[in-house]
Amino acid sequence: MADLRNNSFKRVWFITGASRGFGALIAQAALADGNAVVAAGRNISAIVERLGDSPALLPVALDVTNETQAKAAVQAALDKFGRIDVLVNNAGFGLLGAIEESSDADVRHLYDTNVFGLLNVTRAVLPTLRAQRAGHVINLSSIGGYRAAAGFGAYSSTKFAVEGLTEALRAELKPLGIHATVVEPGYFRTDFLDASSLTVAREVIADYDETSGHVRRVAAGMNHNQPGDPEKLAAAMIELVDASTPPLRLPLGTDTLKAIADKNAYVTQETEIWKVLSASTDFPA
Repeated sequence: MADLRNNSFKRVWFITGASRGFGALIAQAALADGNAVVAAGRNISAIVERLGDSPALLPVALDVTNETQAKAAVQAALDKFGRIDVLVNNAGFGLLGAIEESSDADVRHLYDTNVFGLLNVTRAVLPTLRAQRAGHVINLSSIGGYRAAAGFGAYSSTKFAVEGLTEALRAELKPLGIHATVVEPGYFRTDFLDASSLTVAREVIADYDETSGHVRRVAAGMNHNQPGDPEKLAAAMIELVDASTPPLRLPLGTDTLKAIADKNAYVTQETEIWKVLSASTDFPA
């Protein structure tokens, strides 16, 4: 393997789930911007087919649920490029179904990838970022990571976890000169609603037809008709990394902006209604 540690790449990006969807588009945008990219995924041939062959590109095999593979992929990146500047935790998938309809096996698999897989890769990369006293951890959440909805409860719960982990990471890493951002895409025109990225609960319970059942039908009609442009998302990621003071949260899409505003208004209203009871649980002053 060629040692390119002295090459003048702008930054070195490590991107999970880089064979398709957001991951591949972010990798393409980063390469076009003059960066080196470590493109990680389960299928190296799919990465090469999508991204081509370049001295700035290192495809690495990675199942994020395998901690040993995560450490090996990070070491391969360091052996070739000598550093990692940006980690993009993009690998993940969805689960569509009411909470009661979602099987134990499907929910555990979801958490293994979306939460524990993200942790595996993050823990593998952080020693390098700490030694450098520089870097940026970017975790892909979702519109469902800020507000949950019927039909996506289990999926949203994994993204709520990602939001909490990123908030804590930001506090822990800021004194070390390392940034942490959680990105919250709305509905973008990718393959997220395809069978390759979305597991649909096998059980269907009639009592949930007006809630989760309705969402199942809407999702089928929305597939590949979503409002968000994924290439613009990839371009936004470059701008995010170039920012001198990147945000903790970056909502992407007008649908996410509306969801955040609506939830904030609801929380404010409900908190006001119940604040007397909320405040009554302290010991007397």
